[in-house]
Amino acid sequence: MKKQINTTEAIFPMPVLMIATYNEDSTVDVMNAAWGMMLERDRIVLNLTETHKTVKNIKERKAFTVSLADASHVKEADYFGMVSGNNTKDKFEKSGLTATKSDIVDAPIINEFPICMECEFIEYQDEEYGCGVIGKIIRVTAEESILKDGNVEISLLNAIAFDPYTHGYYAIGSRVGEAFKDGLELKK
Repeated sequence: MKKQINTTEAIFPMPVLMIATYNEDSTVDVMNAAWGMMLERDRIVLNLTETHKTVKNIKERKAFTVSLADASHVKEADYFGMVSGNNTKDKFEKSGLTATKSDIVDAPIINEFPICMECEFIEYQDEEYGCGVIGKIIRVTAEESILKDGNVEISLLNAIAFDPYTHGYYAIGSRVGEAFKDGLELKK
């Protein structure tokens, strides 16, 4: 029997996305965002309010990067979600992480996160049912250490997911099935 619980954030897992931009003084800004997803094959949507320093930067620079946080950097990822760039000028520097400027968009790539999407800003939707930031993915890069036969191997990525029920982070990694194959048995 199911029992009503007190949450509306009931989708799990929620990705732990690291959104990186440049501030007006060209220092690096990074925020932790769990409310993001693919909109189309080369479009990403981030449900972020305009009060975030990162959104202001995205609108100004017309670019951002999105990295998937991994278990090796859970402390830094959590820090980026706890501290606002509006209040802490040297937020990125305090994390101890490093960044490289993308050569195709005006945004930083966080070196320590193993996969990164470099994005151009398309639009910001702020109406009642607006999505927030929408971007076009221009390039995806991944560390060779997480690739197998040219594809990202999720078990090597060791990405983390946010649990809105208990506010925990969980490593994602065990393969439990084959998409578009396991269900064929039920089609007979």
